[in-house]
Amino acid sequence: GGAMTDPKGDRSKGPSEQDDPDLFTRIVDSDEKGVYVSGAKAHQTGCINSHWIILMPTIRLTQNDKEYAIVGAIPADVKGLTYIYGRQSCDTRVMEGGGDIDLGNAKFGGQEAMMILDRVFIPWDKLFMNGEFEFASMLVERFTCYHRRSYVCKTGLGDVLIGAAATIADYNGVPNVSHIKDKIIEMTHLNETIFAAGIASSHQGHKMKSGVYLNDDMLAQVCKHNVTRFPYEISRLAQDIAGGLMVTLPSEKDFRHPEAGPMLKKYLVGRKRVDVENRMR
Repeated sequence: GGAMTDPKGDRSKGPSEQDDPDLFTRIVDSDEKGVYVSGAKAHQTGCINSHWIILMPTIRLTQNDKEYAIVGAIPADVKGLTYIYGRQSCDTRVMEGGGDIDLGNAKFGGQEAMMILDRVFIPWDKLFMNGEFEFASMLVERFTCYHRRSYVCKTGLGDVLIGAAATIADYNGVPNVSHIKDKIIEMTHLNETIFAAGIASSHQGHKMKSGVYLNDDMLAQVCKHNVTRFPYEISRLAQDIAGGLMVTLPSEKDFRHPEAGPMLKKYLVGRKRVDVENRMR
């Protein structure tokens, strides 16, 4: 896991200017074996699934921020590290025991967490930056160059959403209606535009002195910019195609209920030969 984003506190101030010094991850102590760090990392996608976490600075640093110029590797279960798991609006449905439909991706679903570090130990051989503040901005820029290009992965989710929208249009009996087809085409156009920028960034990459390839920075930023806009329009179009049930659909527990279930199956029917449960899924 690449842990870069700090809570940041007052965004008008740098790390060393904050009222609380822990709002950016920093070295608080050291001994002959290594260093001890405290602070927090926010928005950590997949951190609980990781074996190792790489701590990195999140912004350009100055001479006064030397204690914050740290890059180091820690095991995901290291002493002093606490995870606060992120919550989502539909989490309670997962605990209702209705079955698997409301779980979404039951086996491989993603998650976010905040990581709190309280004197976490890093041995010297796992410390890769130690006070070299002048390299922090370059590190951030190169990390984001790779990371923002990697947002091409969002197009996989887009493919699934486009397929689901086309399927529900078929279940509703309107797959050939012109405005439905136009929306599917627009969703595909937006999704492939994201994909194109990401692939182009890699194709235009160049070899560094170390032998590592760095993808094209401008196209990586374009890929990220597309991702901050297009998936929301794709989702809006999907909701337009699917209709109000996208947000008002009863839970699976309701569908399995002996009294409510038969009523829902009667009134939430689509076209002939489409099972209501398939429509729900």
